[in-house]
Amino acid sequence: MYLPAWQGLGLRDLLADSGSARLPFPLNAPNATCFHTARSAIYHVFRKLVEGGRHVVLVPDYHMGNEVRAIRHAGAEIVWYPVRRNFDLDMATLSRLCRESGAQVLFVIHYAGWPQPMEALSALCMEHGMVLIEDCALALLSDLDGRPVGTYGDYAVFCLYKTLPLPDGGMLVQNRHVFDDLNRLPLQPSGRMFVAGRVAELGLERLRSRDEAIGRVLVKVKQGIGTVLNHLHVERVPVGDTGFNPVHVNIGMSPWSKRLLTGFDYDAIRRRRRENFIDLSQHLPGHASVRAALPHGACPLFFPLLVSDKRRASRALLQRGIVATELWNEGDPSVVGHEGAEARFLRRHVLELPIHQDITGAHLAYMARQVKELNIVLPFAKAAPAALQVA
Repeated sequence: MYLPAWQGLGLRDLLADSGSARLPFPLNAPNATCFHTARSAIYHVFRKLVEGGRHVVLVPDYHMGNEVRAIRHAGAEIVWYPVRRNFDLDMATLSRLCRESGAQVLFVIHYAGWPQPMEALSALCMEHGMVLIEDCALALLSDLDGRPVGTYGDYAVFCLYKTLPLPDGGMLVQNRHVFDDLNRLPLQPSGRMFVAGRVAELGLERLRSRDEAIGRVLVKVKQGIGTVLNHLHVERVPVGDTGFNPVHVNIGMSPWSKRLLTGFDYDAIRRRRRENFIDLSQHLPGHASVRAALPHGACPLFFPLLVSDKRRASRALLQRGIVATELWNEGDPSVVGHEGAEARFLRRHVLELPIHQDITGAHLAYMARQVKELNIVLPFAKAAPAALQVA
């Protein structure tokens, strides 16, 4: 079997009626700007905040790195706050930092689809006169108490292609204190060669997850085409974990992505991801996941498996056809010396197992069997928070 890390693009998606979908938030938001990637959205909103005098921001010590590089490039000064090993925030420390750090902005990340306690965070920001920004890159389609994530903060950022089979796509939503000029940015196109390559890649991933042998042959053909383009020095603007390049901050979302967005069945995508997470949870020990329970409304991006050795586990799974991503092994270099023990724990032990909408019941059973046979899950005594660890 072949289980890709990300969802693929099928013929049905390409031919879907572009006017039939009921668009969910943030796709129906009135003050939204579409970028090539989410890190560009982060850069632009922080640039405006810094220009307005809000230049100190509270940022979680557990992060990807690209978002922090965008914040720093916009001119903001960072104060770190701790994240716990179950993706929760240390609210007591965060409250103290809101009082003592002089920060004017709070940046919050919804990890892997699990919403943060936004009512409490909104109240905290209101109490201290702070701007609240939600990073929803990993939480598209998640709700909290029936309300979409991204609607609580003054601003929210989304990475659409992490959840949906799109060539590219990041969004900035301005819920309050709207910067009108961010709604009218003269954004550049992402390039036809990039879009064609990404559409082909997404199609091959879908095909390979259905027929591994044929898909593998076609992937080699695509890799050959990519080699030719490299020799011809054809520039392709990347997405994914490729760092932050300020040259790319004014590139917009491709027309292909905008068209595809109008044809997806969003309820079915959310439902499949939830069902896949619950199904896989039932096949693995309760301590195997960072978060065992899936709250109502959460749309999980992946299954956050806790493993003893990330590098060994990811390589072993790949040999068996499962593309498991090592989540955030390192943050931005500026966090060195400020990172808490719980964030370091997450960086050492969290592996992403795919549970996206292309993953079937047969895939899940196969994946659970491989995880058990390889014996890669972190033992309970090491996986549990300190208060629950056994002697």
